[in-house]
Amino acid sequence: MRTRIVRRFLWSAFVLLAISLLGIDFYVTRLTAGNESEDLRASLTAQARLLAAQLPAAGGNFDAWVKNRASQSGVRVAVLDGNGAVLADSEPVSSNDELLSVETPLQTKATVTLRLSQSLEPIHARAGALQLRLLTVSLCSLALAAGLAFLFVRSFSSQTSSLRAYTETLLDPHISEQELPSGDDDLGALAQSLRRTVPRIRGLLESLKLEGARREAILASMVEGVLAVDQNLRVTFCNDSFARTVGARIPVNPGMQLVELVRDPALIEIMTDVLASGERVERRITLPSADQHSFEVLAGPLAGPSTPGALAILHDVTELERLERVRKDFVANVSHELRTPLAAIRGYAETLLNGALEDHQNNRRFVEIIEAQATRLTNIASDLLTISELESNHTAAAPKPVSIRAALGSALRTVESGARIRGVRLLCDKVDGGIQVQGNELQLEQVFVNLLDNAVKFNRPNGEVRVEAGSTGGAAQITISDTGIGIPSEDLPRVFERFYRVDKARSREMGGTGLGLSIVKHVIEQMGGTVTVTSQVGQGSRFTLTVPRFIGS
Repeated sequence: MRTRIVRRFLWSAFVLLAISLLGIDFYVTRLTAGNESEDLRASLTAQARLLAAQLPAAGGNFDAWVKNRASQSGVRVAVLDGNGAVLADSEPVSSNDELLSVETPLQTKATVTLRLSQSLEPIHARAGALQLRLLTVSLCSLALAAGLAFLFVRSFSSQTSSLRAYTETLLDPHISEQELPSGDDDLGALAQSLRRTVPRIRGLLESLKLEGARREAILASMVEGVLAVDQNLRVTFCNDSFARTVGARIPVNPGMQLVELVRDPALIEIMTDVLASGERVERRITLPSADQHSFEVLAGPLAGPSTPGALAILHDVTELERLERVRKDFVANVSHELRTPLAAIRGYAETLLNGALEDHQNNRRFVEIIEAQATRLTNIASDLLTISELESNHTAAAPKPVSIRAALGSALRTVESGARIRGVRLLCDKVDGGIQVQGNELQLEQVFVNLLDNAVKFNRPNGEVRVEAGSTGGAAQITISDTGIGIPSEDLPRVFERFYRVDKARSREMGGTGLGLSIVKHVIEQMGGTVTVTSQVGQGSRFTLTVPRFIGS
């Protein structure tokens, strides 16, 4: 009897049945005894009426008469006077038996009363025997009911145990449905309902598991940081990207306070505002814990089944800000670079149109200046087009093996006349002739020309430009060094930026566009290599190119 509800119900029914049977026994016994008492009373009354007619006259011998009538009728007979005193009694000795008496007053010469009595002991004996028989029947009925109840409870307990075991392992796909009870009763109907419901529950849970796993995979693989907190600013979820952003140990344990995970007050303030207002918040912040990276934070309320929360997604916009700055600088630089030659061309053209064409001493010089500025514009446009092609990975020719010696030789011939005019010596005696790289020959020549041209232009009189080429491991290494004016240390990190000039006045004077080193960097990186520079002011500069060698070389 392990089922508490059924046990209580059966115990209540058993007690009620026992009380009912005992009550019936008592009622039947009392009713039977009462009926027999009434029958006895009626019999005594009838006998008293018959004996009253035979009563002798007053003053007669009542003793003999009452004894004679008592022996004939089998009852106790007594005659009483008007004051209730016993004149004659068939049983003068009193007994302890309970008696039923009937008195009949008689009017003779003197008032007397005839009383007939009979013991109730036989009636009580018969009532006791009847009560014993009824009690025996009741106990047998209770025993039978208890046995039937035991069998019912055992069967019910077995069925409910099967149902409980089935429900406890409801999500186990290997459970056997034969373990459920069967039959036409309520438990059997419940078991049938479970059989029909379980596949749908399992299907729903599988869908939820799949959806949860998919959501976890999506959030975990997101580049953006994702953070969720409850109404008490306790972390309920954050992906690895967010943990890496704030420098937290992975994985982050849910339940920790947000202030323990993030020390930046700006992000905590955003989550607090969302929880307080229940509205979306979009704000750009800079996190010191993320190396001063800038993030676009989009936060909103997160509705939960029991407690509200907030969800925030962090987009790293550091690179976008840098590109935006580069774009603005590029536009400003292009505008600045184009303004000077255009202003010169326009000014000298207007001068010629206003009468300088007839000035035979200066008109030719004006036209030469216009031609030089136009050439400068052409060079700027050409370099911009080259950078655009490099950034879009669009080249006119497919990559092929290129000889380092051949490319350097062509570049040296290009800058040779300018070096001779400036008195700069070109030294190229340490070049391995067998080195080849995979790339575009014209672009690689342009790289060498740009580096050599800068080395010549920014050199001192009687200076040197030294070119060396060799291999280290699986890469070709080309070094171009000069003995020129050098580059200040604060300018070294920016020399490869577009339009950046260390000596702006001298660079423009020599016809530079400010794009040469930027082209060098793009070409070498497109070939899978790197370019580095070391320099000291007054002692010269050294550019080192490292490019993967061609496999067949």
